[in-house]
Amino acid sequence: MVSLLLAVIYLAFISLGLPDALLGSAWPSMYLEFGVPVSYAGIISMIIAVGTIVSSLQSDRLTRWLGTGKVTAISVTMTAAALFGFSISHSFVMLCLWAVPYGLGAGSVDASLNNYVALHYESRHMSWLHCMWGVGATVGPYIMGAALTGGMGWNSGYRMIAILQVILTVILIFSLPLWKQRPQLVDAEGKVVREKALSLKEIIGIPGAKEVMLCFFCYCAVEQTAALWASSYLNLYKGIPAERSASFASMFFIGITVGRALSGFITMKLNDVQMIRMGQGIIAAGILVMLLPLGEMASLTGLILIGLGCAPIYPCIIHSTPAHFGAEKSQAIIGVQMASAYVGTCLMPPLFGLIANHITVALMPLYLLVILILMAVMHECLTKKTSS
Repeated sequence: MVSLLLAVIYLAFISLGLPDALLGSAWPSMYLEFGVPVSYAGIISMIIAVGTIVSSLQSDRLTRWLGTGKVTAISVTMTAAALFGFSISHSFVMLCLWAVPYGLGAGSVDASLNNYVALHYESRHMSWLHCMWGVGATVGPYIMGAALTGGMGWNSGYRMIAILQVILTVILIFSLPLWKQRPQLVDAEGKVVREKALSLKEIIGIPGAKEVMLCFFCYCAVEQTAALWASSYLNLYKGIPAERSASFASMFFIGITVGRALSGFITMKLNDVQMIRMGQGIIAAGILVMLLPLGEMASLTGLILIGLGCAPIYPCIIHSTPAHFGAEKSQAIIGVQMASAYVGTCLMPPLFGLIANHITVALMPLYLLVILILMAVMHECLTKKTSS
């Protein structure tokens, strides 16, 4: 039964990744049909991100009320409905409206599922599950590409992913009896004590909470800045042709996906703190290689190293949360971690865009290095504050 539930969770993580890169792959066709500027993709992305942040912050309250299984099933249902809504939208305003349940569904399931895995499974499963997210994020654009090249249009691509989400929803509903429920607390008289969800102020006041939030903020800033600007850096600064730059930039994602598959095995020898430090060291090595005045292969090697270094950090920070803060507070902490992650994703890549535009894109490795140093410092402070 436990292995069956784990298989369901693996499917859920693939499902989480499926929609994540759809907008980017479909937008070149979508914005022409809607007659809006290409930059309007940012509006939809921001609406989704805000919804994700809000639902992440509410994940503790929702999980205490409904349990992880129901939260996951409801969230995937919302995502499926939003994707179907995208597929039948004929105006940009409709896309913006459907982006609201899209974001709200994504945040709570992400935080709730990650906490459940952190509490009930070994670190290797967390790494492999996030590897499965990478598989989903790769398959999603492939399905959209097949729909576009087959002449079916972007609507069909969204509809296909929505159908896959509906199938997963049915599987999740049937799997509800398998999910472990949070044990009830009883007082001295044997009465059930209803646990109160922590407020944001209470969560931030927990020793180590601010440090782990900043750590997550910095990690996502590094990952998303590298993902968004690597191709431009290679093309504009290194002089590598645009087509080859795009191919090189994809190696960053390959590094993350392969790295998470390998990390699952390495976690059998190293603990979460050691894995995070190892990842930070590999990122630093990748940045150093990119800073050296060497040729194309050095730039490619640097990107792959940065991807490999990113691989263990996200899943291991999440998996270590119950160890740092206790099982009773882990859901609340993971909720604010997810919110911090999306804030970092929203703010830091555009900030580097301003730097690249007004100064030079050549500063990307140094920008990543500064954020990496802050992340490493915050992680060490977290470890010291929460070590017993």
